[in-house]
Amino acid sequence: MTRRTDWAEYAHPVAPQGRGNRGDGGSAGGGDAGPDGVRGEGDAHDEGAPYGGGRARGRRGRGRRRGFGDPAEGPQDGGSFHSSRAEEGEPPGDPVERARAICLRLLTGTPRTRKQLADALRKREIPEDVADQVLSRFEEVGLIDDGAFADAWVESRHHGRGLARRALAQELRTKGVDTSLIDEAVGQLDSEQEEATARELVARKLRATRGLDRDKRLRRLAGMLARKGYSEGMALRVVRQALEAEGEETDGLEDEGH
Repeated sequence: MTRRTDWAEYAHPVAPQGRGNRGDGGSAGGGDAGPDGVRGEGDAHDEGAPYGGGRARGRRGRGRRRGFGDPAEGPQDGGSFHSSRAEEGEPPGDPVERARAICLRLLTGTPRTRKQLADALRKREIPEDVADQVLSRFEEVGLIDDGAFADAWVESRHHGRGLARRALAQELRTKGVDTSLIDEAVGQLDSEQEEATARELVARKLRATRGLDRDKRLRRLAGMLARKGYSEGMALRVVRQALEAEGEETDGLEDEGH
């Protein structure tokens, strides 16, 4: 006989609020954002944050919260899911209860995609059918919501780290988010907003390049934008305009193969 599980207990962690209307465009990272809304270059692979903030559909308000990429978060992709914290109090024997306890602990304070949790359960040798049962139930009650995860990720990583749509989409793919959800999430950003963020990033780095020759400044600033997922055309245009505003001669730069 299959053991009955009290699914009401799934409401213990903070769950995403679903995928309602997006609000205004504040940074989900919070805390140290500058007046231009860009917190700094950062690492394009930092991770970890609760659902919410800005336009993300899983928004739960504007209290101070860690954003995706803040170092205080636990391991995610590439790290060990079965940490001692995740294993504390893990029920022995019943694989359903074990799977449930692992997921609840991993979701406490940090959202995960279904794939991330499935990988964690696989590492803990939870049978595939049991993992699928538990994960599906978590989705039903709103504790797993890949769409809300993608929205919050885009909001936080664009405003907090200045990442472009291409880089954001790549990060979400590595976390197992469905392509349709990725497209919908990165669709929050349009070309004008993306270019405005690129200009802010260049403005923040421009002073540090003063004293270098023109070509080196161009390569350094355009390379910074390229690492964040901006297209070559946009990067060159934004950097050229910034250099011209400082009195640099930029005629022929594109013809020179930069």
